Amino acid sequence: MKQGKHGFAQVKEHIGQHVSCEELLDGFAEGDARFAMTAFDGLELEGISTNGTSFDQAIFRSCLFEDVDFSDASLTDVRFEACRFISCTMERCWLNRCDFAGCSAPGMSFAKGRLTSVFFGDCQLGYADFSETNVQGLVAESTSLVESAWREVRLKVARFDECDLARAEFVGTSLVGLDLSTCNISGLVVSSTLYELRGCTVSPLQAIELAGHLGVQVK
Repeated sequence: MKQGKHGFAQVKEHIGQHVSCEELLDGFAEGDARFAMTAFDGLELEGISTNGTSFDQAIFRSCLFEDVDFSDASLTDVRFEACRFISCTMERCWLNRCDFAGCSAPGMSFAKGRLTSVFFGDCQLGYADFSETNVQGLVAESTSLVESAWREVRLKVARFDECDLARAEFVGTSLVGLDLSTCNISGLVVSSTLYELRGCTVSPLQAIELAGHLGVQVK
């Protein structure tokens, strides 16, 4: 998992817009469209489906997506900067070398998707759903994942730095090899066997809190 300074997406920062909003909407309407080497600034989309569209080397800056269904889309080398997602879903998507920087997407569903080299930096992802995803390379930095759901996730090669994972649910997801020592993991939800916690790294204070899962009181 090779991460650049600002994420994984291999796309030029100064790429221009080569696709109009009308062309984008027409592509969505036709289904299975492909858009490459383009940027969108201040784009506003509401109440539409992308119908399995593929994006390759694209940047979305300060865009607003409301009730947009990205399900089954394929995104490779795509960067979202300061974008806002309201009541959107990315279920069953393949996100390959994708970055989300300074984005707000509370409740976003990535369920049953494939995440390969995905970066979340300074994002609001409270209540997001990652259940049943296949994750091979994920970095989350200074990101709120409060009460997010990670049920039955195949979590390989991941890093969480200074993230808020309060009351996040990891039932059925192994955290082996993960360092959660810089994160807030208060109220973390795991199964009664606690097997999800085996092999993860936590701070001494976090260990004291997690002892509560065992019914142990530390004085």
